[in-house]
Amino acid sequence: MMENSKTSFYSREELAALGLKSYGKNVLISRYCRIYNPQNVVIGDNVRIDDFTIISAGKSVIIGNYVHIACYVSIIGSELIKISDFCGLSGRVSIYSSSDDYSGNFLSNPMVPEIYTNVKSAPVILENHVIVGCASVILPGLVIKEGAAIGALSLVQSSCEPNMIYSGNPLKRIIPRSERYKDLEKEFLSTKK
Repeated sequence: MMENSKTSFYSREELAALGLKSYGKNVLISRYCRIYNPQNVVIGDNVRIDDFTIISAGKSVIIGNYVHIACYVSIIGSELIKISDFCGLSGRVSIYSSSDDYSGNFLSNPMVPEIYTNVKSAPVILENHVIVGCASVILPGLVIKEGAAIGALSLVQSSCEPNMIYSGNPLKRIIPRSERYKDLEKEFLSTKK
């Protein structure tokens, strides 16, 4: 890893001081990233988190191995958010495990007492090899299955099937995605032994 003066990523010693629940090898977290409730954050090996990302961990945020989280990503909510191995989040992606009720029957925002709100909270799981395009929004209570790809500017409100490419608002299945990534993963990991 490069020396502090030559990089905007935390050093290994600085990572230790963040108070993360755990983190692996080759973890690069930008000094401009903000992590709230770091004691609820687990990060695997070979992870890079770029500038201006916000991670606000309620119950737990789990980030797997070989994950890239680009700049300006928001990962926020009171329930579990899991980003599995080989996932990639493009810039400005937002993942929420909690959301206010927009019906008008309740008040909203965290400054209002809970008795007046109706916040929906549910886990969000991104399985292995999920990629999410720029400025997409993922709402609470869904699973994006292995190998699914979400196009830029998409709104994900329900679970997605494996190895499909989705896009839009409303989100639509576009075409199947190649599963060659599975063979490439095996080949790549065999070089690491």
